[in-house]
Amino acid sequence: MSEETVGRGTWYDMMAKKVIERERQLGRNMDKIRTEMGLGASGFPHIGSLGDAARSYAVTLALKGLGFNSELVAYCDDKDGLRKVPVGLSKDLEKYLGFPVSSIPDPFGCHESYGKHMSLLLLESLDKCGIEYRYFSAKEVYEKGLLLNEIRTILLNAKKVGEIVKEEVGQERYTEVLPFFPVCSNCGRIYTTKAFKFEPKTDKVLYKCEGLEIRGRLIEGCGHEGETDITKGEGKLTWKGEFAARWKALDIRFEAYGKDIADSVKINDRICREVLCFESPSHAKYEMFLDKGGKKISKSAGNVFTPQVWFRYGSPQSLLLLMLKRFVGTRTLDVSDIPAYMNELDYLEDVYFGKKQVGDKEATKLRGLLEYCYVMKPPAKPSIHVPYNLMAFLVKMAPKECLNDYVTEKLQSYGYLQKNQNLDASLMKRIDYALNWTRDFEEIKETVITLTDEEKKAITELISKLEAENEPDKIQNAIFNAAKNNGLQPSGFFKMLYNILMGAPQGPRLGPYVLAMGKQNVIAALQRVLSKS
Repeated sequence: MSEETVGRGTWYDMMAKKVIERERQLGRNMDKIRTEMGLGASGFPHIGSLGDAARSYAVTLALKGLGFNSELVAYCDDKDGLRKVPVGLSKDLEKYLGFPVSSIPDPFGCHESYGKHMSLLLLESLDKCGIEYRYFSAKEVYEKGLLLNEIRTILLNAKKVGEIVKEEVGQERYTEVLPFFPVCSNCGRIYTTKAFKFEPKTDKVLYKCEGLEIRGRLIEGCGHEGETDITKGEGKLTWKGEFAARWKALDIRFEAYGKDIADSVKINDRICREVLCFESPSHAKYEMFLDKGGKKISKSAGNVFTPQVWFRYGSPQSLLLLMLKRFVGTRTLDVSDIPAYMNELDYLEDVYFGKKQVGDKEATKLRGLLEYCYVMKPPAKPSIHVPYNLMAFLVKMAPKECLNDYVTEKLQSYGYLQKNQNLDASLMKRIDYALNWTRDFEEIKETVITLTDEEKKAITELISKLEAENEPDKIQNAIFNAAKNNGLQPSGFFKMLYNILMGAPQGPRLGPYVLAMGKQNVIAALQRVLSKS
């Protein structure tokens, strides 16, 4: 390993090193270095929600790898108010708009509140991925007074907070009102209240329930004027201050954040430093996942892609690979991407065990990435890797009454299993994923790649030959000739076809496989690639 390599050679190791260097410069106690992720509870958790946890936990693991005690804090904002009824839930929930999600009944009837139901969906996903965390519920944090000193300081310095907000984003609201939302004691809403005075001797905040426009819709207040006791959890700080209060009270040293809340982070950094006299944590900004139409994947957009959907078709480790392989840059995401990540995880494992050779520095980085995907509990020995699309085709063609025997026989004939070798646990799990895929989708998704003019001509020629040929050897020869006739290396053309049809650079002999898949399926897949390239 070269001298420049830090830890396992990944971005997360470099980030951990930067955190350590900064903490040393600040002269802070380093007995425990906490990272944090925010946990929403106002709607169904999407893939990006898990990304917050995965990235911060990877830094936690990197800090541990460098010899420091570290833990991830999962802070659930279950005092957040309901701004919009998520797509798929009853419109009856509209009567609870503006209510803290922890005070709304669970529409599914299985948890103590709406907020608890939504937050546990994400916590279950973290558990499935092996992410370890210390959980904090905002409701309990406020009721126990864990932020009380910070709330007092922010309210006593509300004028300064308002100036910071105005300077950073031009918003003047907090030059006129306090950065605190009391829960209205009359109607139970939280975002409809306007806090206008803090009485430090009694810890009371005076407010009026006036209403608030959220997402272009006015949520009317009830007009009640009252007071709330900040020591009893009868309200919460606004985002223009709550991050800062959390960071100081819980002693947070690192938190990643999405670009959509960059302004809030900038404001809170200043509040943390200038009002609470605490250096804000180290940060790293990431961009959001977009759907294939270019829209941000989010609860409010109604295009929620949940971790539970991923787990139906792919492993937790493949989901962590999605989160961890690259930190910066916007990425489009769709369920059809899952097979590619499953195959890429196989590739990482091959590099990890030396079955695939890459440069030393790249090998170190890829081995490290695999270890993070397995949260430092990588497989003890290599597993048998079958390209996802190949497995999906096999289970689609297999007779239901003897599926495992059929798949075993085919994998033996294709060389993935030895003659007397049976399916192991990892292959059985891959069969389950493939079964779910074939049950839920009409077709196996081919991999779309960019083609040269010569490659387009070769595929066009191959399609015309496939329509006439019905023997495996003749199909094999047709592939070879299509490459030669168009100035392509046959080996490269075969590799390209494997990538299109299986999402992997190699596989079983293509002649017999094309017939097994069904010629029309193959022709249709190749035609779709031509039309999209």
